[in-house]
Amino acid sequence: MPPTLPETERFRLRELRADDGAFALALLNDPDFLAYIGDRGVRDADQARAYLLEGPIASYARHGFGMWAVEMKHDGSVAGMCGLVRRELLPGPDLGYAFLPQWRGQGLAREAARLSLDIAFGPLALPRVLAIVSIGNVASRRLLESLGMRLQGPQALNGETLLVYELDRPAALTPASGSGS
Repeated sequence: MPPTLPETERFRLRELRADDGAFALALLNDPDFLAYIGDRGVRDADQARAYLLEGPIASYARHGFGMWAVEMKHDGSVAGMCGLVRRELLPGPDLGYAFLPQWRGQGLAREAARLSLDIAFGPLALPRVLAIVSIGNVASRRLLESLGMRLQGPQALNGETLLVYELDRPAALTPASGSGS
């Protein structure tokens, strides 16, 4: 069963839908997305819809998590996406986030990432969450470190050297071993 997605005073996390194609098209073609995350080859509405269906939406069914829409409460606009991704080239799920330019610099990414980690370590009971980031993406590196993620070092992934970060499930959330119950 998928986790209940939380909200804050400013936004709610919700599952991405096929009708979020305009948002996805804009985000996936943003110059910063292309520079720091990569070109997904999405150039039109049909490709954006396919990206959503084959990526985040398929991930909800397959893993019980994925990238979630960060939907602003005041007007229902989608500011960005944040959540957990399961990549075959990593040993565990990783935290991801991306926001449209007009929503950056407002603390939304940190807030949404914190909620995503709460889901990972709470309802999903994951033992560890990873994150990967381009070496030159200083803002993302600072954000990950502010969340308590530890740099594990560089790793070659898909022909690119990325930095891998890691955060273990907090001890307070880990069931006691040998409790006998």
